[in-house]
Amino acid sequence: MAEIRNYTLNFGPQHPAAHGVLRLVLELDGEVIERADPHIGLLHRATEKLAETRTYLQSVPYMDRLDYVSMMCNEHAYVMAIEKLLGVDVPIRAQYIRVMFDELTRLMNHLLWIGAHGLDVGAMAVFLYAFREREDLMDMYEAVSGARMHAAYYRPGGVYRDLPDAMPQHQNTKYRSEQDIKRLNENREGSLLDFIENFTTRFPKHVDEYETLLTDNRIWKQRLVGIGVVSPERALQLGFTGPMLRGSGIEWDLRRKQPYEVYDKLDFAIPIGKNGDCYDRYLVRVAEMRQSNLIIQQCIAWLRVNSGPVMTDNHKVAPPSRVDMKSGMEDLIHHFKLFTEGFYVPPGEVYAAVEHPKGEFGIYLISDGANKPYRLKIRAAGFPHLQSLDEMARGHMIADAVTIIGTQDIVFGEIDR
Repeated sequence: MAEIRNYTLNFGPQHPAAHGVLRLVLELDGEVIERADPHIGLLHRATEKLAETRTYLQSVPYMDRLDYVSMMCNEHAYVMAIEKLLGVDVPIRAQYIRVMFDELTRLMNHLLWIGAHGLDVGAMAVFLYAFREREDLMDMYEAVSGARMHAAYYRPGGVYRDLPDAMPQHQNTKYRSEQDIKRLNENREGSLLDFIENFTTRFPKHVDEYETLLTDNRIWKQRLVGIGVVSPERALQLGFTGPMLRGSGIEWDLRRKQPYEVYDKLDFAIPIGKNGDCYDRYLVRVAEMRQSNLIIQQCIAWLRVNSGPVMTDNHKVAPPSRVDMKSGMEDLIHHFKLFTEGFYVPPGEVYAAVEHPKGEFGIYLISDGANKPYRLKIRAAGFPHLQSLDEMARGHMIADAVTIIGTQDIVFGEIDR
């Protein structure tokens, strides 16, 4: 009689539902997973070590490249850590702009997640729907920072610049008729704020479309309901944060529990799940998109009626205006020193965290008084979730491994930092 034994399968290294390079070693009994061993480090780029060799300002663009789906949220935690050590005040208008772009970034993240998660478990259409809205969000990024993804828009002391008064428009080409160009530019006639407002009025209907495609779809439910169940107690023990924790029924959100910037002045709800399975985590993230839309609308209403500076006036930290720099000697010196040496941060250590789309994203920073960090440690939102993959996948089928990686919403830029 033939010997019956488990066999080991290499699931990767490639992109199996994860955005990045994961090698998953699966021990299988037939098609049932007995053990799942995630092998990481295939994308390692030494961000934490590189930060020690660059000035504080030069490391801002590195933050964009950690979780490259939630760019400005990464920057936010980093600049907040620097501001805490420096004791710099951020103008109120800059705080509202930051919160608005944090929530736009949350939408970008969740749209990629819903599209890719759907694709992973066999739903083709939702990916195309989600990317339709992501195009508008990337246009907002580009209008404010000049880059569609890696914005480097947040700065210690505020943001790079105020919101532009004009929105870039589509130009005539031989591939599109004048009618098409006119239709595409309909909502781009005004400022960036007008464009964002127009987006927020359209967006709830688009979320309804995603829900029509998925929420009561029996194939979607067959693939997600009862898969990767994590109890509230176990979620806490494993260090879950964000939608992974809220999907298990625990109402924990840093925007509420440890408010930063102007979140304590805004009205929004925290969606939570009941069963702690993949389907509940899907529902939580969909509800979060609706809540983010409400927060953005509140920020727009405030920004419309309140003007003011968007950067600190402390020229040891922030550069003077170009006009002042070209006319005043002291301003020229500030500008020169800032971009050659950077600023010096008082000795000390600090931890700053934000409610990132994937969970708690934190920066632990140690300064020895120099113009570069002595040590930088990144608390990646997805890293604690990956350790639970073995536990969540055990006893499920191979096909369910893809669902579980998808529900964790992992991006390997921050895992292999």
